[in-house]
Amino acid sequence: MSLLEVITKQSPTTSDGDYSIVLNSEPVLLQLKPEKEQNDDVSLVKRGTGWRLLSTDVEVIELGKNFFKKLQKKMKNYTFNKDEFFEMLVTYSTEIWDKFGVSVHADRLDEGDIVKLIEDLGNFMGRDVKGLVLEACVVLETWEVLESLIVNRLVEHSGLSSLINNLIEKKQSWLVVLCVKHVLDIQTYDMMCVLKYFLSLSRNGDSTLINVRKEWESQAMSAIEKAMDMSLGPIRMDIARDASLLLMLAHDGFSVSEMCLHYLLASRNVDEVILGACISKLTGSEIMVLIRYLQKWLNKYERFPQVCPCPKAPFELGLKACEWVPSLEDIVKCLGLVVDEHFSSLVLHQEFHEELKSLDEVVNSLTVEAKVCGIMSNLTEALKRKHKGGQMEDEADVAQLFPVDFVYAEYAVGVSTARATSSSTGLMGEWELWFWLHLRRVN
Repeated sequence: MSLLEVITKQSPTTSDGDYSIVLNSEPVLLQLKPEKEQNDDVSLVKRGTGWRLLSTDVEVIELGKNFFKKLQKKMKNYTFNKDEFFEMLVTYSTEIWDKFGVSVHADRLDEGDIVKLIEDLGNFMGRDVKGLVLEACVVLETWEVLESLIVNRLVEHSGLSSLINNLIEKKQSWLVVLCVKHVLDIQTYDMMCVLKYFLSLSRNGDSTLINVRKEWESQAMSAIEKAMDMSLGPIRMDIARDASLLLMLAHDGFSVSEMCLHYLLASRNVDEVILGACISKLTGSEIMVLIRYLQKWLNKYERFPQVCPCPKAPFELGLKACEWVPSLEDIVKCLGLVVDEHFSSLVLHQEFHEELKSLDEVVNSLTVEAKVCGIMSNLTEALKRKHKGGQMEDEADVAQLFPVDFVYAEYAVGVSTARATSSSTGLMGEWELWFWLHLRRVN
């Protein structure tokens, strides 16, 4: 029996042998036949005949073609308006659902109803239909419908560049942010346009960016509430507490236009190569805005060293904004790229010098702290391995582990003494408290 015969004849109720293929046969598979009944070819792949699309699929494709032609013709008419567009979308969706035996009644034609239709209808739209609907949304400025298309990832790659340029031209910053969040294949040139646009926004942005601040505020408040919700249990409360600190850093002290940059730096679309190419095209004023933005982040991470990424928060607690907070690594990489790409400008132009001096102080502070934390981390691991379950006898034993960093070994000796004290008195010793705080920074 050939593989084709096995596939077409199998059903969940039949079982031939110990390793039979259990498969629900699609009607189209039952019509497949080998091109040649008798073939001496030893190839495992043999040409088949009889393949054709299901009648329902053909009808849906035809509906899409007709809708595309009608909408394309309507868009050439200067009197084409939102009501006509919505009516066409409703008619198109109704015809599609009729093919599947679903009755749809749309009494109203406002944007809210159309958004719901788009959410259900999107997967049945062809590539050309999606592109033309996107174009119509931009021309007619039906932003809610366009937002639904972006969020449901119905934006085709072929129309993405045009869409981003049109949104930037029409100052629809919130929709540009949504493109960064939900579209997975943004090209380098488009990402550069987005970066330059975010850096050129005024401090308060435009009216559409109120959604950005609302999103960060609502997520931060939700994290705070969850951190105090005893019903979540201690583990999830700890996650919520860490998430609230992280979101506090991303919200406080940043303007709404700077919050847009959070999404870009934390985006999976942006790697070091793409970001470097984007930064290389920035002007002097844009570099200054970016440096000040990065400096804010460095100051925050210096002030709150215990804050770290919370990868579990989006899945455990629904705090999606945690995915869009740039890590210290993201900030340092971006700053390094700024220096690499614009070193001459930073050195030769006086206006950058004060900013660089401030940055130098923060970076030096973080560097010293990183060295100390690295030493403490290495020392801790060595102590755990060599003296697991025991106490230190004297300073010399500890110093032998790290003779260069003898001063830090003294702290470890103090920890042993403090633990002995705390075990007898029930109190945490001063040395143990100091050591614990530094371990928190390392971890």
